[in-house]
Amino acid sequence: MPMPRMLSPAASIGGPRGMLALLAAMPLIAESRSSVDEIQVVGRWEDPVGSSISASAGVFGQEEIAERPLLRTGELLEFVPGLILTQHSGSGKSNQMFLRGFNLDHGTDFATWVDGMPVNMRTHGHGQGYTDVNFMIEELVERVEFVKGPVDVRIGDFSSAGAALMQTTRRLDEGFVKGTLGEDGYVRAVAADSLELGTGSLLFGGEARYYDGPWTDINEDLEAYKALVRYSTTADNGDGWNIAFMGYDASWNSADQIPRRAVASGQINDLGSLDTTVGGDSSRYSLSGEWIRETDDAVWQARGYLVDYEMDLLSNFTYFLEDLVNGDQFQQVDDRLIYGGDISVRMGQDKAAGDMQQTFGAEFRYDDIDAVALNRTVDAMFLSTVRQDSVKQGSVGLYYENKYAWTDRLRSVLGVRYDYYDFDVSSNLTANSGDGDDSQVSPKFALIYTWSEDTELYFNAGLGMHSNDARGVTITLDPVTLTPAEPVDPLVKSKGAEIGGRTFLTDRLNISAAIWYLDLDSELLFVGDAGATEPQGPSERYGIEIPIYYQTDYWKFDVEFSLTHSEFSDTGEEIPGSLDRVFAAGAYFDYPSGWYGAARVRHFGERPLLEDNSVKSDPTTVVNAMLGRRWGSGEQWDLRGELLNVFDSDDDDITYFYESRLRVPFTPAGTMEPAGVEDVHFRRIEPRTVRVTLTYKF
Repeated sequence: MPMPRMLSPAASIGGPRGMLALLAAMPLIAESRSSVDEIQVVGRWEDPVGSSISASAGVFGQEEIAERPLLRTGELLEFVPGLILTQHSGSGKSNQMFLRGFNLDHGTDFATWVDGMPVNMRTHGHGQGYTDVNFMIEELVERVEFVKGPVDVRIGDFSSAGAALMQTTRRLDEGFVKGTLGEDGYVRAVAADSLELGTGSLLFGGEARYYDGPWTDINEDLEAYKALVRYSTTADNGDGWNIAFMGYDASWNSADQIPRRAVASGQINDLGSLDTTVGGDSSRYSLSGEWIRETDDAVWQARGYLVDYEMDLLSNFTYFLEDLVNGDQFQQVDDRLIYGGDISVRMGQDKAAGDMQQTFGAEFRYDDIDAVALNRTVDAMFLSTVRQDSVKQGSVGLYYENKYAWTDRLRSVLGVRYDYYDFDVSSNLTANSGDGDDSQVSPKFALIYTWSEDTELYFNAGLGMHSNDARGVTITLDPVTLTPAEPVDPLVKSKGAEIGGRTFLTDRLNISAAIWYLDLDSELLFVGDAGATEPQGPSERYGIEIPIYYQTDYWKFDVEFSLTHSEFSDTGEEIPGSLDRVFAAGAYFDYPSGWYGAARVRHFGERPLLEDNSVKSDPTTVVNAMLGRRWGSGEQWDLRGELLNVFDSDDDDITYFYESRLRVPFTPAGTMEPAGVEDVHFRRIEPRTVRVTLTYKF
């Protein structure tokens, strides 16, 4: 009998029909086996009792990622309970993100880091905090630590709703090559391996991905190339260093959101497009390094990075609302270098009564933005510049954290963080040039009570923030209307609190629950699509989250449920785009015969599209499933089939409500609508699709 395969963290369940199909197949794929008590401890099954600072903090790893069918790379972040990612444009663009009642746009209040490098882009061409994780090779993500709310002293900007700290692989035990073919021209090839070299290990991997998409009027023609090369050393005492190069280059055509009336009239179907000349290209090349030194009484860590980033994006959301002749197509450009790093020292222990652990840290980031621009275009051809700027933006963060064990059961975490920002904007509109600076002190506090060896209770409170686009801070003249414009504050403060608990029973059941509150001083943001600011008031949000994970020897189940209330605190009105409920559930099995599979359902509820709640989106539900088998010596062969959107749902992936104007039909000879029309604009979920992956390990 083959050795039993032990399950790692909880990762996937599907809808009832998907589950019944898997259960019906069990007699064919299962083998008799003896009971095995040992459980492999990885990812969600790393016991957090005694180490976690909050009920909503957690971790997941590569084994969990491999156990879930994924439509797109951005869904790596959906392992964070309650976080939803959607897409309103082409596959190469950053995803739209939702968490804890925030329409995060592309990441404004959710901080993402990879190997100590910030992913969120300040003063970005398409939106503040723009977060694009498409440069990640999914198989080379080793571990992701996440936290929600402004409770972690290590993280400053963009972290009010939460943060994800991603770590890529240092070393592979075996190399692999993988190929995937799917409908609509989907092709993906990945290869990676490690070699022992000198006193360390050299890891290298690459990916190529192509996709045409299911759209009837546009071929996405996605071409994406990625690379990761790392050399790392680790001594027996934990000392070590590593240096890594990451590369990414992609181009695509976009199937953007479309107005509902164009579909209802029969001008296009729900997979159609009105402007087939939009799309984009993006690149990201980075060099990063890390050094760790452990002494008898301290652990030192230093990291540094250099990132070369470019983006060129063409969009058209309103068609002929502003320009009846050329249309409203526009181009957003971003070209920058980012460099920075951090250093920290951790001293002492915090386990037994009377123990204290102290951490001192400092970080630095500088964005040298050569060009961030908004241009008018027609059929992807340049017409004129709305505004073009070069920006120099730097920040320094200092933090201190004190962990103290008052008794064997009670411990506290007290932290304080200081952030300073400085910026200089040079604009083609002289009136919008300027400089400035701002700072904020953010205290954090946590109290943790260990109820038993497997159960803890938590209380957290703290201040957080996000920075605003530097162009919005110095603006005095609206670049579109050339009328006076109101600048925004450089930093927006948030205040959050959370109470919750976690129980981790017999290495098989992991349950946590958190009740949280978050207050944001202002929802004022610089809108990159218009090149100006859009004022919104202060807001408050509160909710409850309950993730449950359970595993047996060969099965794993998870259920994640979130309820949220969000409103503008000065008016009581709804916050457009805020989700009030999120539900995800899944099941995964892995048998010693080599057969494995998963099914998963993801649901997010209706959301207001206007402040008065007079227009709402529909809820969205999608089910994904997979079935695979491993075989050969050491199970070096692996064949997997994925069925994405099992029930061919045509729910909206994203929904907006705004004004646009069309030609009917959408041709130069079409009749122009007499005025702008307020309408729902949407992009539907991609139809049911099949993908097959073959992997060989060596």
